[in-house]
Amino acid sequence: MLAPDKQIDVIDEAEIVDAAITSRRSVRAFLPDPVDDETIRDILRVASRAPSGTNMQPWKVWVTTGETKQKITDAILNSGIRAEKAKWDEYKYYPDQFFEPYYARRRAVGFALYGALGIGKRDVDQMRAQHDRNFVFFDAPVGMIFTIDRRLNHGSWIDHGMFLQSIMIAARGRGLHTCPQAAFAPYHNQIRPVLGIPDEEIVVCGMALGYEDTSKPENSLRTERVPLEEFVTFVK
Repeated sequence: MLAPDKQIDVIDEAEIVDAAITSRRSVRAFLPDPVDDETIRDILRVASRAPSGTNMQPWKVWVTTGETKQKITDAILNSGIRAEKAKWDEYKYYPDQFFEPYYARRRAVGFALYGALGIGKRDVDQMRAQHDRNFVFFDAPVGMIFTIDRRLNHGSWIDHGMFLQSIMIAARGRGLHTCPQAAFAPYHNQIRPVLGIPDEEIVVCGMALGYEDTSKPENSLRTERVPLEEFVTFVK
């Protein structure tokens, strides 16, 4: 049994950690306010404590701001490759054919986002414009691109995911928000020459980092989570 003062400390720490996790969400509109380099370094330094098999630490991060970030945006938007035509030739994020319950969950979040923006299901041009906002990192001052050595296996991808999550949680502890963005992966040919990414590295995703613009309707979106009974089995 912990001493009363220690119990209070544990409760306080749990509340802090829980708040960081539960307040994390994909923010899709950011303020232009800059994030200083040392804060970014602190976040990445903390996140590097994420677990990895045999301490391989299989993650690579390319942090961009200003002119370089704009070059990534220009390279993608000027490529002439629409999102629906982009080829997932390095890895596949989604199945070829969606099935339940995943199809319904995907549709629900799409309808919720476009509904908040007042975009109807037939407003194709507006949908495309909203998707293209991925490539300006939703106006965030910091855009990160993540890569992994293609010679590594599935376990290292799991480790990479834990690193990504750690970045997003560490950002919340500093009043910042993020949006992880798989949308960048099919555009690795456009991103590589801008950043000098070697051929043995696969572009995993991007991530926007900055301060939330609370005035934007898309940031009112709160996704639902299914109850524990749908994904947890206790076996005693």
